[in-house]
Amino acid sequence: RGLTIEHHVDRAHQVRCQREDVDEMLGNLLDNACKWARSTVKVQSETRDGLVALIVDDDGPGLPPELRTEVLRRGVRADEQAPGSGLGLAIVRDLAGLYGGGIALEQSPGGGVRAVLRLPAYTIPGSLA
Repeated sequence: RGLTIEHHVDRAHQVRCQREDVDEMLGNLLDNACKWARSTVKVQSETRDGLVALIVDDDGPGLPPELRTEVLRRGVRADEQAPGSGLGLAIVRDLAGLYGGGIALEQSPGGGVRAVLRLPAYTIPGSLA
């Protein structure tokens, strides 16, 4: 589709999760972002309060505020005409919750959806970080 995917993820931002679970969560978020983006998907990370936030933005049509919590439920889809099962965001929510994290959907600065996945930061035992 000719999408541009920009990433600004600091390698020092590590999370305390199984790699396969992080792959599953990010894969679902990127799949959704690429499905709806018009031209650009952006991925970035930041840390705050012992958590790493992985932020995925798209420049697609967006999602009305009243649906942002609803689509995190299993089987709920914002657009029945688009391909998908309605399971991806629920899987992200469930996996993030297992690690003490969470997911929130917001409006992206680009007009589409911003998915903010928060996971516990990994720190090296005995370090001051």
